[in-house]
Amino acid sequence: MAKARISVVGAGLMGHGIAQVFAVAGHDVTITDAALASLNTVKDRITANLRQLGEDESAAARVRPCSDLAEAVRGADYVVEAIAEDLALKQKLFADIERHVRPDTILASNTSVIPITSIMQGLAVRERALGTHWWNPPFLLPLVEVIETRWTSVDAVAWTMKLHQAANKKPAHVKKDVPGFIGNRLQHALWREAISLVEHGICDAETVDEVIKASFGRRLSVLGPLENADLVGTDLTLAIHNIVLPAIDRRPQPSPYLQRLVAGGKLGFKSGEGFRKWSAREQDALRAKVMQHLKSQLATQEHADL
Repeated sequence: MAKARISVVGAGLMGHGIAQVFAVAGHDVTITDAALASLNTVKDRITANLRQLGEDESAAARVRPCSDLAEAVRGADYVVEAIAEDLALKQKLFADIERHVRPDTILASNTSVIPITSIMQGLAVRERALGTHWWNPPFLLPLVEVIETRWTSVDAVAWTMKLHQAANKKPAHVKKDVPGFIGNRLQHALWREAISLVEHGICDAETVDEVIKASFGRRLSVLGPLENADLVGTDLTLAIHNIVLPAIDRRPQPSPYLQRLVAGGKLGFKSGEGFRKWSAREQDALRAKVMQHLKSQLATQEHADL
């Protein structure tokens, strides 16, 4: 894909990773953030990531921090926002951005669950606006969900899909703007039943995680659920669903068990206890294990692509 002028708004956890991916792909990237402390360290964080991944650290030179929003987005072909998950804040930001970009500049919001329609509804040119949901960390997980609204043009979606594919991501076209898009709807459907199993005393939290990791979790990276359904047969899938679906949690609201954990200050790693107790050492070990796993998967994929 031709070199594009990319602007990233937000230099935090997601923003700096998104900027890194586009810089590695050869694009010139301007990044801005209202928090100067975050903006001032963004190139160092990107360089550290590249060093850990064994990638060319010179890619960080293509990222230009800029403290002024108008200057950062002016002349951009593509602007992606990666700020806090706050609807009003995102709406205000895009109203500001639209005053400083070309009419054909594509505007994207990186959000996990907020409907893109709600974020972009106040724009004057809504045809060029869409959503992109990156997964954390952006430079290790390949998926980017590209979400269209009822206003988004076919050309805007196609260009955005090509942009991310050329940056070695796996873009997934989300054709209807629904809360949670695709990935988080699937993920939290699983989480809802996992919590329900613990809530009803069927097993403890550690057992839930071990069952998943020692069974279908091992297949998921190469065998998706609908591939698996076809593999075993849709007739068997239907027979199983007739028995198990009536017993699966389908409450439309969060679990009371989860609500009690939060109300009691059991917030997971940040408080040292959630569904399980976590020492600082256990937290560090799990984070390191996840990162090493993701890095090895990335290396395997890159080798397969050669």
